[in-house]
Amino acid sequence: MITDTEIKQKGIKALIAELGNVQAERFISLIIREPFDYTKWQRDIWLDESIESLSKKAMDASQEKSGE
Repeated sequence: MITDTEIKQKGIKALIAELGNVQAERFISLIIREPFDYTKWQRDIWLDESIESLSKKAMDASQEKSGE
């Protein structure tokens, strides 16, 4: 199991890798500024998606990342 500090470091690195420095900071400020219920957000964000559709999107994204 990794420590809380390691999780935060990996999370920041992932945000920067995906969004870049400026947008990663913007994302963090948006999360801090607004009350945010991650569980509710996750439950509501995929309402119009089937499990099969989400799985296919995840597999496609994984293949794109490995092919870069």
